[in-house]
Amino acid sequence: MADKSQYKVTLVRSLHGQLANIAASARGLGLRKIHQTVTVVGTPENLGMINTATHLLKVEKSA
Repeated sequence: MADKSQYKVTLVRSLHGQLANIAASARGLGLRKIHQTVTVVGTPENLGMINTATHLLKVEKSA
């Protein structure tokens, strides 16, 4: 399990006006500003947060 996939996640829409759980998911991924990109490991917890805020994010699988 040490070979988890990595994802590049970019916040492309604002968190303003979103439900609290959606904004918390984006912040939990480490996203604070629009167009900020972070790399996260594909754990079930991170994938769940990505799935919650998918309409605000651009997700790419890293090599």
